[in-house]
Amino acid sequence: MTSYSVRMSGYGQPPGQPYYQQQQPTHGAPAYAQQPAYQHASPGRVQAGGPPPGADPTLWSWFVAVDQDRSGQISADELRQALTNSNWSYFNPETCRLMINIFDRDHSGTINFQEFCGLWQYLQQWRATFDSFDTDRSGNIDQRELQTAFQRLGYSLSPNFTRLVLSRFDTQGHRALKLDDFIQCCVLLHMLTDSFRARDTQKRGVIQINYEDFMTMTILGKP
Repeated sequence: MTSYSVRMSGYGQPPGQPYYQQQQPTHGAPAYAQQPAYQHASPGRVQAGGPPPGADPTLWSWFVAVDQDRSGQISADELRQALTNSNWSYFNPETCRLMINIFDRDHSGTINFQEFCGLWQYLQQWRATFDSFDTDRSGNIDQRELQTAFQRLGYSLSPNFTRLVLSRFDTQGHRALKLDDFIQCCVLLHMLTDSFRARDTQKRGVIQINYEDFMTMTILGKP
């Protein structure tokens, strides 16, 4: 099978847990609660029996509100109906699927309350990170801000690559990324970098890879 030599110069050391995860989580309303995103649920409504022992009652009430079919699990579609960007648009479906997959430990395609708590904290950290790079407070990350974000997150990437990423993940056509676009972009970049690093055993920034392996890495983002 044909092999290809791929060079990825200076891909840095993307942290296993990004630097912003070292911060304390923001308490209070979750990211999606900062704007009224609920259509058919009340965040104060709690299922019979109340929250599990030791659970945060506020998080439990949000979990119940998002769990519209009362299954005890939250799907990507349900999550999307609860999350909004600063311009009131709902999160894009792919970002919601990515986040569900990250916290879906039992591979059910949905998340339970415990997994939801992890996702809630994850969202708070992403919003704090997004806000730290949105230096002009526009509610979007433009090319200059995205280039800075990549550098701060440990990636040595060219401005040309940043422009390419921006054109790929900009879902609003404004040459800027909303919060959901930014999360999707950074998560996929991290996954692909992990896949590359797993193959770059000599840490030279160069790998040799066959065609199917390359396709698996780029499509699935897996080592």
